[in-house]
Amino acid sequence: MHRFIKSLCVMMCLAFLPVSASAGEQCYRVNEAEAEQGIRIHSELMVIGLNCQHMGMRAGHNLYGQYRQFTADHADLFASYEQTLMDYFQQTGASSPEQALNALRTKYANKISQDVATMRPDVFCARYAPRVVKAAELTHQDLKDWASTFYDDYPVSKPFCSDEVAMAGN
Repeated sequence: MHRFIKSLCVMMCLAFLPVSASAGEQCYRVNEAEAEQGIRIHSELMVIGLNCQHMGMRAGHNLYGQYRQFTADHADLFASYEQTLMDYFQQTGASSPEQALNALRTKYANKISQDVATMRPDVFCARYAPRVVKAAELTHQDLKDWASTFYDDYPVSKPFCSDEVAMAGN
């Protein structure tokens, strides 16, 4: 009887522990959420740069050129974000982690493309082009800080595995 009660107590304690993403739970640890936001930022800036490339000549580069330079400047950080997400997709059973990553990128590019489709080009570019210019000036740490600041208005695609994540003001 004592052994049964002890086993029951252990099972009850385990039932209330948070489940980690490595155990197959569909939730993000903070670094995985940061990686997704980093990919979102990169994807959105690509769409903005392409649609507004006629704007923002800076140091001989149009807006898309500035986006490309931003990508080159932070290539190692974006590569680490991609690897973090591919590891997550593999751990959670995705049949093709690379395909899952590409689908995520496409989802974010399509989301901002909806804004392109519903606004006049000059209005869209006036609203969004400053993001590319600002991003071009970011250090690695600035970019990491941006990607690791979580907003209710820009949620990541999975819930957090822990309730200890602070959300920034909107």
